[in-house]
Amino acid sequence: MAAPRKYPDELRERAIREVRATGRPIAHVAKDLGIHKEALRGWVRQAEADRGERDDRLTTAKLDELKQLRRENAELSRANEILKAASVFFAQEIDRPRTRPSR
Repeated sequence: MAAPRKYPDELRERAIREVRATGRPIAHVAKDLGIHKEALRGWVRQAEADRGERDDRLTTAKLDELKQLRRENAELSRANEILKAASVFFAQEIDRPRTRPSR
């Protein structure tokens, strides 16, 4: 489960709009809105990546896809380990000599 967000989405959107529309420094906008300046800087960078203005970051959609693929990969790896262990177990059962029950 993801950690709860410290700032509401509306505040994030408003802060990003204000930085873009006014051209004021991020630190000044952050101080006016009571946001940590590095948090706002990250939001602005991510918004720029989502708009295709930055090539050094993945878009939010790509980040979500990457998270999903990593979860699926981990799940498939766990399943693969279980299947390997089961195949070793059954291979040992097949190779075990059979003895007749004594009467």
